[in-house]
Amino acid sequence: MTDTLRAVLGCEHPIIQGGLAYVGNGLLAGAVSAAGAFGQVGSAGRTPGSLSDEIEIARERAGDKPFGVNLPISEHHDIGDYVAVIERTARHLRAVSLSAGNPRPYIKRFQDCGLKVIVVASTVEQAIKAASAGADVIVAEGYEAGGHNGPAEITTMALVPQMVRAVSAPVAAAGGIASGAGIAAAFMLGAQGVQMGTRFVAASECIAHARYKEMLIRGEAVDTCVMERSLGRVTRVLKTPLVQRILELEAAKPGFAALAPYIGGERNRAAAVDGEIDEGWLNCGQGVGLISEIMPASELIARLMAEARLAVREGMGALGME
Repeated sequence: MTDTLRAVLGCEHPIIQGGLAYVGNGLLAGAVSAAGAFGQVGSAGRTPGSLSDEIEIARERAGDKPFGVNLPISEHHDIGDYVAVIERTARHLRAVSLSAGNPRPYIKRFQDCGLKVIVVASTVEQAIKAASAGADVIVAEGYEAGGHNGPAEITTMALVPQMVRAVSAPVAAAGGIASGAGIAAAFMLGAQGVQMGTRFVAASECIAHARYKEMLIRGEAVDTCVMERSLGRVTRVLKTPLVQRILELEAAKPGFAALAPYIGGERNRAAAVDGEIDEGWLNCGQGVGLISEIMPASELIARLMAEARLAVREGMGALGME
């Protein structure tokens, strides 16, 4: 019998906080874990030294509760330095999640450090390869999710049950999930948990700029769009003046060199951390329309779990199975 997601990660609630480039800080990860879910320090947009600092902040905030680190492989040219930080701090971590690249060279290496390995996959084929390499948890990420997604553009509803059928490792659903009802739906599809990113940007402990959070509160699903398709990539973001400029450029398929000044991570940081919304872009999933207020991570997780339990009861009632 395969261990459940909660058993693998050692958490009370089956909710994984996404890595959140630039804004997935240690304070947020620690608060999420302290509340019984599974927090993660994001490494994207950080130096190795900053990552080490944020891991220490998360450790202090989480207490004896488990947390992890997200490592988007292709985002780091000097990935060896980040791997070294994770190996050096492994005694404080429960797991590392691998995304945006080939995870297979790293799975056993991190497991040899005593870590569980979560792999984010956007197709069944990717999930099978990760599971065959020993991944402990697979995140099935539909293209409703914010940030960089798979070019196959498979929706969460379609992807999750197919991935559950294909692998024996626990599967967590991701993409467009921002409420307890979404958590309940993921379980009905066969998942053992969820990964949520955008919803946690609006947590009090997240260092995202107040203007970013305000856009999430006001936003609807139609306020997101996909950029970088002309480059064969899928990046779901909020619509901003810069994003509109990017889409207009992409219509002519100018190539990477012409787009590079606009799509680089520094433009993401400028908007997400510094609040320069007009000159930057912001990762955001289609679940944004379900976000209505900013609250501490502990209150958010308690609310999500209460909503999920209510949704399950109401669903069972609708099926005549009370």
